[in-house]
Amino acid sequence: QVQLVESGGDLVQAGGSLRLSCAASGRTFSSYAMGWFRQVPGKEREFVAGISRSSAYIYYGDSVKGRFTVTRDNAKNTVYLQMNSLKPEDTAVYYCAARLGVTALKVPAGYDYWGQGTQVTVSS
Repeated sequence: QVQLVESGGDLVQAGGSLRLSCAASGRTFSSYAMGWFRQVPGKEREFVAGISRSSAYIYYGDSVKGRFTVTRDNAKNTVYLQMNSLKPEDTAVYYCAARLGVTALKVPAGYDYWGQGTQVTVSS
């Protein structure tokens, strides 16, 4: 069992930056690949970034490539999402997710555990 708690969401102006954190409970964090997704009302959950257990494999959604960076610290049981050059269309609830496996997947159904989400709002 893994519990995930996101933090760091905020209201920011376009062009600004935020860093989201996702803290995981338990002693087996390094056994899980991690993903970040986002969702706006009325739309499907969108893949943002994923990172493998050892950080060897990292993936990004097309809309955030070059602007967002995902990292993890297995000693701190935490995964991060650094978001730069934010745009109004990045406004969403951001979720982290964990799956028991080596690599991250780009589909929500591939994950076993989810956090409660953190709101990111980017004003124009």
